[in-house]
Amino acid sequence: MHRITARGGALALALAALGVLASVARADAPDHSTTIARPAADANAPKVPVSVSTLPNGLTLLLSEDHRLPVVSVEVRYLVGSSMERPGRSGFAHLFEHLMFQGSEHYDDEYFKPFEPVGGSVNGTTNQDRTNFFERVPSNYLELALWMESDRMQYLLPALSQEKLDNQREVVKNERRQSYENRPYAMSWLYLQEALFPPSNPYHHPVIGSHADLSAATLGDVRAFFEEYYVPANAVLTIVGDFEAGAARKLVERYFGAIPAGKRATVPEASVPPLERVVHETKTDDVKLPRVYLAWPTPALYHPGDAELDLLSSVLCSGKTSRLYLPLVYRDKLAKDVAAYQVSMRLASYYVVQATAAPGKSVDEVARALLAELAKAAATAPSDDEMTRAKNGYEKSFFERVEGVGSRASLLAGYWQFTGDAGYLPQDLARYTGATSAAVHAAMKRYLDLRHYVRLDIVPGTKPTENR
Repeated sequence: MHRITARGGALALALAALGVLASVARADAPDHSTTIARPAADANAPKVPVSVSTLPNGLTLLLSEDHRLPVVSVEVRYLVGSSMERPGRSGFAHLFEHLMFQGSEHYDDEYFKPFEPVGGSVNGTTNQDRTNFFERVPSNYLELALWMESDRMQYLLPALSQEKLDNQREVVKNERRQSYENRPYAMSWLYLQEALFPPSNPYHHPVIGSHADLSAATLGDVRAFFEEYYVPANAVLTIVGDFEAGAARKLVERYFGAIPAGKRATVPEASVPPLERVVHETKTDDVKLPRVYLAWPTPALYHPGDAELDLLSSVLCSGKTSRLYLPLVYRDKLAKDVAAYQVSMRLASYYVVQATAAPGKSVDEVARALLAELAKAAATAPSDDEMTRAKNGYEKSFFERVEGVGSRASLLAGYWQFTGDAGYLPQDLARYTGATSAAVHAAMKRYLDLRHYVRLDIVPGTKPTENR
């Protein structure tokens, strides 16, 4: 998860009109009490009501009413991502993101069609830790969204054919080519994960999967994958927006209550050994300018240190006076651009600093300058002005995510899945607003070890042709 820091002002006052923060039942939520950062709640956080309940078949239901606009968002989150795929089965979770839009027994057609005439928006996403499907519709079409989601949860397999599998298999392969293999510098994401996480780690392989594994997938393989993971006990249904809770619960019970429970998936373990040396790899790509990446293993999403590293990204690269942009891009003109970001995931994360060489500059020149400037940055804690800018930037993006019913639904479901508390919002905000300069400085010195890191160089040359 790559969070971009930004800030918003009067929006907090508007969000306060949503009402008081409801007490939240845990409803068989995961227990993260000893690992998740739990600062005191930020008193200025928007008050977002959320109730949590569980159907007898294990489906978790999150409800958050907001009657300001006549729209409602429905998200079904399945607790399966690429980290749960077995060897030889990479890309299955993402493949199902596509197959779930190809029709179910009682609506065997493109999933988008019923929503287009009513102005609804529909989509789905997959990452290492979860797969989610969502609809944003006028509030009087809530029942349509629930019926469609329930039908593909219970009745996808009767409509799943070899033809559909073959078609979507090729779509996913083409997406891999467009998103990674044929896009400048994009294979770096795959190279970095392979270098940072050993083969035994569930984050070693990419979400998109490999051509070989996708080609080898049989209809029986994908049916078994669906039966294991796409079940009520392994799902979170979140409804946010203009609805009445009692009526919504009845609809959910009507359409989802009779679906066989299945089982909750076991969360995989992730062992990330510390880096004990510099791992230096060079890859060629069809690019004009070389780019260097420096990367380190870092704390998992919502764990201590995760928020501090997000704020550090702003200190290092946000604005023309930031600690890396000013010397590398503006003053010395060694780099065309520079960026720093925390890639936060459930089991483990990684931090990346990257820079694209300016014309005429070598990748080694840029790498040496990056390391030198990072050493200077680590020598002093962020100033009050740097911390204020970083926090303001994060608050803006945070309030923007809370404002939209769709992004809010995903946020609440993520809180429940990753912290065990759907009402974690004020504590999440407090991780940033309560962070100190000393804590950000300590996180940088602890995790950005300039003696041990992964260095990846992407240099001009032949585009890789291997279908991994």
